[in-house]
Amino acid sequence: MSTWKPAYLIHGDDHGRIGERRANLRRKAEEEAGAQGVEAFVGETGTPEAVAAALSVMTFSIGHRFLVVDGVERWKDADVKTHLVPALKAMDPATTVAFFGRDEGKTATPKALIDAVGKHGGVVGQETLIKAKELPRWVAGEAAKLGLTLDAAAARLLVDAVGERQQRLLRELEKLALEHGPGSRLDEDDVAAVAAPSAERQVWALVDALVARQQSRALRVFLELREQGESLPRLVPLVARRLREVLSVAVRLEAGESPGQVKAALKMAPWMADRRIREARETDADALRAALESLAGLELASRGLSDVSEDTAALRSLLTITA
Repeated sequence: MSTWKPAYLIHGDDHGRIGERRANLRRKAEEEAGAQGVEAFVGETGTPEAVAAALSVMTFSIGHRFLVVDGVERWKDADVKTHLVPALKAMDPATTVAFFGRDEGKTATPKALIDAVGKHGGVVGQETLIKAKELPRWVAGEAAKLGLTLDAAAARLLVDAVGERQQRLLRELEKLALEHGPGSRLDEDDVAAVAAPSAERQVWALVDALVARQQSRALRVFLELREQGESLPRLVPLVARRLREVLSVAVRLEAGESPGQVKAALKMAPWMADRRIREARETDADALRAALESLAGLELASRGLSDVSEDTAALRSLLTITA
């Protein structure tokens, strides 16, 4: 016996999630009926009248029949009531119709369609975007469903690093769940390690090691980056930029500004500002200036303006900075 409902309506302003649900439904429909058993209605063919006509046509095909309809947010209540409601009442039990409405402002799925799908045994699902200020709390709640505990700072960091798309946030939470397992309590560093691209994570690790003057760690991370194919002309500016950011913070702190004042002045995500402040407290402005001078010489070497290979020049520079 088929588990398909006669009709589905998925609508709302979370267009990414709606697209994902549409793809999942179509995939399952094609698995059951084959590509020839799924009919798509969009644009000029995606009108209440055209869909009603298709529902009313008698077919001699074997198996379930599926109609996938996009663009219902442009439909009018009157057209739905005139053409579609009668067709939904008399649907063939071996047919399923799926409607998808991507609402945007005043362009919204008509109430007549919502009511008709629900009244005639269908399923109505609404996918709504969460307001930006509510996303961290939502992230923490979704993490809890996966067996993870994220504090407020870690949840905010994930939103800042990944963006406001809920599906992307869910994917990152799934990565965290796979990596750490149920019952884990995660902080900002745990989240940053997954949310950032791998090369960027390694650059962070290299800068952390340079700031803390952890010589063996700095050398190890640098060699790993080179093995991953990172070129020196690209790597040096990335590290230098990070060090300049930390230097600007260190100068402000040494001038007597409070961490709160420094954070308010930085034009970056809050979690990133907290990280820069933490890094600046682990060193001093003079050490950072010396490190930047060494990197300036390394940049020249990366352009071929040195008597030694660029890797040799890089190792010498790292040894000098972390001495």
